[in-house]
Amino acid sequence: MNKNAELIKSVIADVPDFPVKGILFRDITPLLADNRLYRLASEMMAEPFRDRPIDYVACVESRGFIFGGLIAEHLGAGFIPIRKKGKLPRETVSEDYGLEYGKDTIEVHTDAFSKGKHVLIVDDLLATGGTVQAAAKLVERAGGVVSGMTFLIELSELNGKELISEYNYASVIKY
Repeated sequence: MNKNAELIKSVIADVPDFPVKGILFRDITPLLADNRLYRLASEMMAEPFRDRPIDYVACVESRGFIFGGLIAEHLGAGFIPIRKKGKLPRETVSEDYGLEYGKDTIEVHTDAFSKGKHVLIVDDLLATGGTVQAAAKLVERAGGVVSGMTFLIELSELNGKELISEYNYASVIKY
């Protein structure tokens, strides 16, 4: 891990037993409070995709949104929100997925992506891979092409990369 990634990792706080007992939560709020590190983290998330055609940055609610706007700006791309069920006002496609500690559903507008446009999926964390795999299915069902995925944190021991092995992905820090 490079010096900048180590610096970012050093400010992320570990919170045991949140949101449920047995989960070690990686709290990024100290990172977000430091403008320099927040910007550095978003630049590092965008960097592996600078030379790829990226038309849209699609971000998973809610912490993916925190980085997605900055990454879209870095890449000169549009921003598309992927929201939890019932939060988008127009016609949507939805996908169910599993979490480390439960199940959920995400949605995107059916007309979010022009057919064949290139999409970078952004989230703060790659854990089991269920959320981002569901996001990729939504992007593809809505006509987009998943050009990559980027994460601030990868929890290596949960093997999320197995579910997304067909996609190019990058993470800034790994645990």
